[in-house]
Amino acid sequence: MPTPSPSRHALFPGTFDPFTLGHLDLVQRGAAIFEKLTVVVASHHSKHQLLDAPERVELVRRAIAGIEGVEVVASSGLLVDSCEELGAEVILRGVRNGGDLDYELQMASANRAMRPRVDTVFLAPVPPYAYISSTLVRQIASLGGDVSSFVPPGVAEALRRRFAPE
Repeated sequence: MPTPSPSRHALFPGTFDPFTLGHLDLVQRGAAIFEKLTVVVASHHSKHQLLDAPERVELVRRAIAGIEGVEVVASSGLLVDSCEELGAEVILRGVRNGGDLDYELQMASANRAMRPRVDTVFLAPVPPYAYISSTLVRQIASLGGDVSSFVPPGVAEALRRRFAPE
C-alpha cells in the first residue's frame, strides 16, 4: 500500500466538543506528514454540542496557532463533499481503541464508496493521550473538575466559564 505523499492535502474532521490535547497531537503529527492539513469542525445533526460551532472553530484556531500548513474550517455536510470542495485527497482519523477502529473502518468504507479517490489514514494516539475523549472532558468539567491536563489552555478556560456556578 502506498504511503501518503507529503504533498497531499488531508482533512482532520471532528466535532471537537471540546478540542483535546489528543486532537492537538494528531494535528501536529498530521502537519508533519501532509503539506496541508485542514481541521474540519463539524456540526453533527444527531449530537447536541456543548459549545457552538463558531466557538469551537475559534478555540481550535487558538490551539493550533503557529503550526505551519494547518487551517480550520467549519462544516455541517458530508465529509467527502468537504474533501471535494477543499481539494483534499486524504481523511486523517485518530483511533484510540478497537471500538474506534470498528466505527472508523465503516466510515472509511462509506467515504471510499462515495468518493473513490479519497483515502483514510489512521493514527494511533501517543500513550499520554490514549484515554482522553471529549466526552470524558465534558463530564469532568460539568462536575467542576480541572481539565487543564486534558485540553489546551483556551479550551480549559472556555469550559470553566461554561460550567461556572451562577
